Amino acid sequence: MNISDRFRALVEDVRNLQTDSGDPKAERLLIRAEKELAHHEEGVGEIPQMRLEGELTPVLLKVHNLLDRARLMFDEIGEEDRAGAVWEAEQKIYRLLNSL
Repeated sequence: MNISDRFRALVEDVRNLQTDSGDPKAERLLIRAEKELAHHEEGVGEIPQMRLEGELTPVLLKVHNLLDRARLMFDEIGEEDRAGAVWEAEQKIYRLLNSL
């Protein structure tokens, strides 16, 4: 799977993390993370290979930070399943960053 496909899969994963239940602050962080990723979703396939790292790294690091904060909030309120799902998304970001 190429970088563009993996990025789009990450966007979908973050979208799927959102629900109407749980901590409202954590939910807002997930929404912000999804919006940040979605802003680049369409254009990611048009970025030349040599510019991918420079353009996607700041986005991925920002989203990772948002997800990490949400994960800690879910963990604090005892939603271990949600925290685990967010952790999986964070791991996908790490793997994508390593591929860049």
